[in-house]
Amino acid sequence: MEKFGTYSFLLDRTSKRVKQYAQQRFKEEDFDITVDQWLVLKNLNEHNDQNQSQLAEVTGKDHPTLTRILDLMCKKGLVERKACAGDRRSFIIHLTDFGKSKQKEWVPKVDKIRAKAWENLTEQDYQDLKRILNTIYESLS
Repeated sequence: MEKFGTYSFLLDRTSKRVKQYAQQRFKEEDFDITVDQWLVLKNLNEHNDQNQSQLAEVTGKDHPTLTRILDLMCKKGLVERKACAGDRRSFIIHLTDFGKSKQKEWVPKVDKIRAKAWENLTEQDYQDLKRILNTIYESLS
């Protein structure tokens, strides 16, 4: 059982390092967003006009955390909340034109930042890692 603790530690440590590296690069590139905000921006660019529950699910964020992220993104003009026609208590999160333009501007830079983490892996390493991580994820669903 000891090995599972070690693997969990390695997963956590690696995930934190990747996020820290990306956040540092975002700062150096003057993105004026966090890695978590980028995740929201990217997901909305792929599927705009999601409700907050859908967005929380695809980004892996809890509702209070996502609310804070969205508040900041609204202030920056990247997204806006629109009232949901069927439920006044619910909002649709909409990527603004400004948000779309910033996402388009940043995507090549983000791709370059992300590539750094994978640069010493072979294609087979990448495929194996992807398969293993998906297996772990699915076993916990």
